[in-house]
Amino acid sequence: MAKAEKSLEDSFEELNTIITRLEQDDLSLEDSFGLYNEGMKLLKKCNDSIDKVEKKLTVLSERDS
Repeated sequence: MAKAEKSLEDSFEELNTIITRLEQDDLSLEDSFGLYNEGMKLLKKCNDSIDKVEKKLTVLSERDS
């Protein structure tokens, strides 16, 4: 069964959690690097989602003109 894709809002919430964890002083360098990589992957997914929506809006806007 396919895993449901996270909503953009859920991804942003997860990014906020990662940022909060990265700001903690007791985090090891290895853990920080892992969280950073996870955050960058999430950020890329968010940017890709936003780009798709912008393209759809552009197409709709051009069609209505």
